[in-house]
Amino acid sequence: MNTFKLKIITPEKVFYEGDAVQIIAKTAAGNVGIMAGHTPYVANIVPSPLRISENGTDFRVAAVSAGVVKFENGAATVVTTAVEWAEDIDIARAERSKERAERELAAEASDKEFRHAEQRLKRALNRLTVSGKK
Repeated sequence: MNTFKLKIITPEKVFYEGDAVQIIAKTAAGNVGIMAGHTPYVANIVPSPLRISENGTDFRVAAVSAGVVKFENGAATVVTTAVEWAEDIDIARAERSKERAERELAAEASDKEFRHAEQRLKRALNRLTVSGKK
């Protein structure tokens, strides 16, 4: 199977660097699958599962926050504010984050505070979904 280079970067570190057969990321327009030979592509990604196949059959799943996916010159780069493998998600922490965001959304808040709480809720729900606990 044809592979391409994949790099996943956060502000703190290079989270992943290796060969992939396929990745599936969620953009505002829906899911996009990228394989070797894909046309050049750039899109914003939303908090969602990122699926990575290194062998063409099995997928490893990570929870990603908002960011960008780019494919050019035979390589893909995902730049995101936060990412973690499904098996590394602290479910209790994600549940607490969800509950805190829901309380903040229920309280009277400025538009800015509301948008921040809404984003935190989306991230927490994504982490719970990816961990298999939602």
